[in-house]
Amino acid sequence: MTGPTPHVLFVDDEPALRAIMAERLRDRGFEVVEAESGEKALDLLEQFAFDIIITDLRMPGVDGGRVIESAVGRYPGIVAIVITGYGTIKDAVDAIKRGASDFIAKPFQFDELMHVLDKALEQRRLTSENAYLRSQLEERYQFGGILGRSRPMQDLFHLLETVARSASTILITGETGTGKEVVARAIHHNSPRRAHRFVALNCSAIPETLLEAELFGHVRGAFTGAVGTRQGRFEQAHKGTLFLDEVGTMSASLQVKLLRALQEREFERVGDNQTIKVDVRVIAATNSDLARMAAEGSFREDLYYRLNVIPIQLPPLRDRRDDIPLLVTHFLAKFAPGSQLHASQSAMRALMAFDWPGNVRQLENAMERAVALCAGRSEIDVADLPPELQHAPDASRPPYVEFPEEGLDLPRYLAVIERDLIQRALDRTRGNRNRAADLLRIKRTTLVEKLRRIGAER
Repeated sequence: MTGPTPHVLFVDDEPALRAIMAERLRDRGFEVVEAESGEKALDLLEQFAFDIIITDLRMPGVDGGRVIESAVGRYPGIVAIVITGYGTIKDAVDAIKRGASDFIAKPFQFDELMHVLDKALEQRRLTSENAYLRSQLEERYQFGGILGRSRPMQDLFHLLETVARSASTILITGETGTGKEVVARAIHHNSPRRAHRFVALNCSAIPETLLEAELFGHVRGAFTGAVGTRQGRFEQAHKGTLFLDEVGTMSASLQVKLLRALQEREFERVGDNQTIKVDVRVIAATNSDLARMAAEGSFREDLYYRLNVIPIQLPPLRDRRDDIPLLVTHFLAKFAPGSQLHASQSAMRALMAFDWPGNVRQLENAMERAVALCAGRSEIDVADLPPELQHAPDASRPPYVEFPEEGLDLPRYLAVIERDLIQRALDRTRGNRNRAADLLRIKRTTLVEKLRRIGAER
């Protein structure tokens, strides 16, 4: 036997059976502790974390079912096996429901016990290994809770690692549901300011008349309802990070005050003339085109440049479909912890084919729904997905192309598609031509020739 010696608790009220089985298990390299009753077993379980418990089902006093329930409740990773002289299907089902890995009917041969034990230990090893590999996979492809293995996300992680160490103002842009606040929190928790507060404010969720007081605070009597002095979000975030979401919805007058606070690192509370100085890193976010708004005059150009010191553009989910399987695995583990729940291939095809206008947030909601509807099955299917996904086109079908009246240049159109697929294959393999050729199901020499033809040898 390799690895640490497994510790076994053998529970049976028949002394002869208990002694001979314990002796033979010791011969096989197990450390065995014997218990003659359920009460004794419960006492021993309080004192030691056994790897395996083998217990008789029918015993005076505390029966084997209660022992199993207590053992699994206390140690979720324990391997539990029930032995019984009655051997009814009902007993087996009850034991499994209480957490047993398997059960054996008396009389039995020692080899039969070892077979069941080996199978249960192997199952536990695979479960543990799968959990470890899943955690390693997520650790490899994540930054501060953001998951992604695609090239756009790997580039984003590299940028986040760089900017997190600075104190510069950051503007995060991206569609709704791409995770702008998650990115802001990741920057904060990987920055020198991590020991201080991360304060978030959604500017579009606060009425305009109250937003200034929410940002800068107010003194008693500053306006109707101001019954006391109150700190604003800038003060609360002193030495830390202030996240301003949907900053593009601010009024022109409030934009002026925010610009001054960013430039001078000082402000006055509403209704007060005392200047307060703060040390705050500001991260702003928007799903609006601030550059266009600044050009049109609906957003102050000087404030835009002050916020846009370090721009971060979050890619929509439809532009990083490679990440969908990883995200699906993550969300299924989140909503069904401890299970081996996974998506069927047909469900995964539907997930990959969908355009995800709501991005990662919409995918998360879809997985939560699927877990609720799968009713304890080990696999979610297309029927468990939201209706709009069930009717998504099959990803294996070619994309629909609008055919113009005057026709189209087929060689040029196909060349564009070919170039895009080659580039994505090289991105996926980080420039490894052998692996890229394998992904494209072509020879390496063919790939090299295509790269030369499209002028992308390097």
